[in-house]
Amino acid sequence: MWNLQEIEERMKKIMLVFGTRPEAIKMAPLVKEFQKYSEKFQTIICVTGQHREMLDQVLHIFEIVPDYDLDIMKQGQDLYDVTTRVLLGMRDVLKETQPNVVLVHGDTTTSTTAALAAFYQHISVGHVEAGLRTHNIYSPWPEEMNRQLTGRIATYHFAPTPLSKQNLLAESVNEKRIVVTGNTVIDALYMVVDKIKKNEVLDVELSSTLKQSGYDIKRLSSGKKMVLITGHRRENFGYGFISMCKAIKALTEKYPNVDFVYPMHLNPNVRQPIHEVFGNDLSNLGNMFFIEPLEYLSFVYLMEKSTIVLTDSGGIQEEAPGLGKPVLVMRDTTERPEALEAGTVKLVGTDYGKIIAETSKLIENEVYYEKMSKAVNPYGDGLACSRIVHFLNQES
Repeated sequence: MWNLQEIEERMKKIMLVFGTRPEAIKMAPLVKEFQKYSEKFQTIICVTGQHREMLDQVLHIFEIVPDYDLDIMKQGQDLYDVTTRVLLGMRDVLKETQPNVVLVHGDTTTSTTAALAAFYQHISVGHVEAGLRTHNIYSPWPEEMNRQLTGRIATYHFAPTPLSKQNLLAESVNEKRIVVTGNTVIDALYMVVDKIKKNEVLDVELSSTLKQSGYDIKRLSSGKKMVLITGHRRENFGYGFISMCKAIKALTEKYPNVDFVYPMHLNPNVRQPIHEVFGNDLSNLGNMFFIEPLEYLSFVYLMEKSTIVLTDSGGIQEEAPGLGKPVLVMRDTTERPEALEAGTVKLVGTDYGKIIAETSKLIENEVYYEKMSKAVNPYGDGLACSRIVHFLNQES
């Protein structure tokens, strides 16, 4: 019989590092999957706190308690601040824990800097959601460069789609180090939707939370349509956001019987143009509802009730089609061309005319709507996490 020390020595140490809400959502089901195999893996969770309150909400939903919290978030932080704080914080954590593999996700500054910190200590890096590319380092910015840098550092590449794998192969990544897994966000989405559907009390609580936030979901009980809107991309700050807001205002006037719901990001670069276009008082705008940011459960609940999603988010391009919701992407490029090819999303940029035209077609044309809503989501079947765990279990 092995003693406890011998068992721990034989176990593989896996550290998962994340710091933003989107990362937490996509890494949470992976944490849970590793924790199922406590006899094989010692799972270490390190959060950076690049997002603070929004990160904590996700940790609470998935009942995850971090082993390490760098708590880097400061008022007015920029990319220089985030990078240096994560790098210095990870130095000490990695020296103490010495994991076999550090898993990072996607394209955030947390991910790239944590990968670099692991590289400095000769620790293998696994890149979850690897291989996404626009091939334009300034769009999306800084995410495109982040994911390319992480890809150069990583030992293991967990690509969500075959196209992501092809991108990596084109960059001379060893095929044996690439696994096509699907996207872990679909694992998270299905976990949450299942949780809501099986819990009537939770359903009532979420409806009440939304009402307190400023939107009564019961408005949709008679078949009313609802357009869900999100926007926060840096590259859209300024004129882009003004154009988006003007288009949304025009749509609310064109379709007075359709509700438009916009959970506003906390960034003042997002809120200022909203006030510029809609005025200082956002509390009584008829069918336009500006509400405070939602935690993940409430957002999924709202998204499931929506008819159309207007967004500049990357993750929502994967999630919403999983619920059969057409997505209009308010960006000029997307690192998710599989969605474009599948027909689950369409690019409209921040172009006033395109936003109005495409939203109008989805509201008015049932055939057009059905084609998008029933297109097959290319981003997974909810088993991505099990594929990642299986692969790392096989690695010596």
